[in-house]
Amino acid sequence: MKAHDGMYIDGDWRPAAGPDTIAVVNPADERVIGEVPAGTAEDVDAAVRAARAALPRWAATPPAERAARIAALRDVLVARRDEIAETVTAELGSPLGFSQTVHAGVPIAVAGSYAELAATYSFQEKAGNSTVLLEPVGVVGAITPWNYPLHQIVAKVAPALAAGCTVVLKPAEDTPLTAQLFAEAVDEAGVPAGVFNLVTGLGPVAGQALAEHEGVDLVSFTGSTAVGRQIGATAGAAVKRVALELGGKSANVILPSADLAKAVGVGVANVMANSGQTCSAWTRMLVHRDQYDEAVALAATAAAKYVSGDPHDQASRLGPVVNAKQHSRVRGYIAKGVEEGARIVAGGPDSPHERGYYVTPTVFADVTPSMTIAQEEIFGPVLSILPYEDEDDALRIANGTVYGLAGAVWAADADEAVAFARRMDTGQVDINGGRFNPLAPFGGYKQSGVGRELGTHGLAEYLQTKSLQF
Repeated sequence: MKAHDGMYIDGDWRPAAGPDTIAVVNPADERVIGEVPAGTAEDVDAAVRAARAALPRWAATPPAERAARIAALRDVLVARRDEIAETVTAELGSPLGFSQTVHAGVPIAVAGSYAELAATYSFQEKAGNSTVLLEPVGVVGAITPWNYPLHQIVAKVAPALAAGCTVVLKPAEDTPLTAQLFAEAVDEAGVPAGVFNLVTGLGPVAGQALAEHEGVDLVSFTGSTAVGRQIGATAGAAVKRVALELGGKSANVILPSADLAKAVGVGVANVMANSGQTCSAWTRMLVHRDQYDEAVALAATAAAKYVSGDPHDQASRLGPVVNAKQHSRVRGYIAKGVEEGARIVAGGPDSPHERGYYVTPTVFADVTPSMTIAQEEIFGPVLSILPYEDEDDALRIANGTVYGLAGAVWAADADEAVAFARRMDTGQVDINGGRFNPLAPFGGYKQSGVGRELGTHGLAEYLQTKSLQF
């Protein structure tokens, strides 16, 4: 894989301030496939200064022109779709087909949505005798995770550019090649120098420097709740804006009237996608006690069909998890489930391959709400199935974690499912397998975060208001 040995700052690739590098490892075979610079506070400062210098002109650029640059960026991503998919597969381990449809396809759709929104959005409104102006918040420090490396970048950068903000991106150290490819696309799309800047590096060094920098007006972070707390505290001390998309432990509630086989099948697929490395995955399946045994059997059968292997092999439905640390962590949670009394009905802690960070797709039965595997985010292909007695019991279990990012409800009647979903403490609920919508706001309740991404709500995160009275 091609890797740049510098940072993308002020419209050019420039040498890093320090000599340290980060190795990029293919999790499918544990080979080093490249290395990128380990950015320092000095690199971050240069990037922020470039973003600040570019801010006045970009903020004053008419929305239609900003929309045209985002549309051009989308077109470049379309042209480089195969390269994007190959890059994500190489550094994340995602099966190539999934990389093509999701890792490349979804960011293209999101970029297109913001190109259209930037051209049509009204950046001012009337309120009685006042005119309210919606203005860019300023320089954005964007810190993105490895699990959806391009989508998470586009979900932050596209609305920030649409709003008139400038950006410094610090991507996850596990998937920096995708971020470098995005920087190339930004350059090719003709986005003015300094409007977008990229600094690769470690979170405790480059990420912390970006969050703390006095020249950053808003920090947008996606990642763990623990790191989100630190960033929130850092931003709070400086009285700067934050947008935090954090962890999840989402409930898939199957009401008695639902099509059980369909609900279970889609639920298992949701958990296994991206090797379980999805913050909004429905990792807790809630089934009425009268249907519990049947649901467990269906889930076990469905999980067994998720064959792991070479991400380039069309027979592989599951790739590895991202790195050795995550591999150990997920297997540790599986062992913890057994230790606390849950019953494995599919999979287990043993690795299915001698090489690569593969985890066997695992389904647990006899899970109680207080178990660790029912409370903590595992971030791997692990499903817990919990029984409930009635709808009130199901609601208590569904709302019984510190998270509230996503969820699902299934019922024969959509109104019945909606009535239950209205009582769930979570930011997004899919009704009877509702399709992903790039225009719908995404974000969480409770410790799943602050703020929203995607659509008009995602754009609003990067705007601040000024009122003029007449």
